Amino acid sequence: MNMRLMVVIYFFLGVMLNSMPNVVNAGDHTINERIQELEQSLKELQDRQKQAPKGYEKTVEEHLEKLERTQPVSEGGEAGNMVFFRGGGFRASSDRSNETFSDVFGAQGLNDGNKGYYVGAGLDMLLSKNLWGLLSNTWAFGEIGVEFKRFNSKKATQSGPAAAGAGLRRDKVEITQLTVSVSPKIMFMEGSRFRPWIIPVGLDFHVISPPSNETTVLDVGAQFAVGAQYRLWNAFHLGVDGRYHVATSQTDTNNDFGSVGAYVGIAF
Repeated sequence: MNMRLMVVIYFFLGVMLNSMPNVVNAGDHTINERIQELEQSLKELQDRQKQAPKGYEKTVEEHLEKLERTQPVSEGGEAGNMVFFRGGGFRASSDRSNETFSDVFGAQGLNDGNKGYYVGAGLDMLLSKNLWGLLSNTWAFGEIGVEFKRFNSKKATQSGPAAAGAGLRRDKVEITQLTVSVSPKIMFMEGSRFRPWIIPVGLDFHVISPPSNETTVLDVGAQFAVGAQYRLWNAFHLGVDGRYHVATSQTDTNNDFGSVGAYVGIAF
């Protein structure tokens, strides 16, 4: 019994009382008894309404909203966002030998390593769980990553401030590169422990060390990647990926490279 019915009962009760003429005392007594019966019935209805379950929802929308609030964010730790830590090996398309700051144009030895290792970390930020309505069970992320690379550096003739005042000397000259990237990532097979993904194209910013012959260090380019991850336990994931980075040679050096490695991710 809802409040609308109670209002209707009160309305008809008022109509009955106003329309009745003055009657004898015996009739008044009968009317009073009927009024008391009606009031008692209304009181019982109100008591029943107060005893209704607290979780009672007035509308279907409110009921669904409550279910969404009480339901886990996602089964098996697939909450969407993720922080990850990467590592592996890479191979550059060209080495940094025969440059002023890398080995003084090959004087007494070339610093010509074009392979090395990398370490990095990043964030996957969930953008859509159905690729904006284009594909079901397919997630779209925005990946933000930072990566440090060290080439297989060799002992070579040093140049620059380290050798100033002491003439040319031989020592290990570290060849390194820092990459910061922002990329869209598309991940498939929602609900599965194993989930492959791709980066169709992403944006790279590179910093090389030592500087190029033109004493510049900044470059820009694009990356392409494919990978997959497996949910080990709760929010912890293990993944592998392969990436290729193409630079625009703003430093007058070839900064393209490919990498293969693994990562550990923690969803949140």
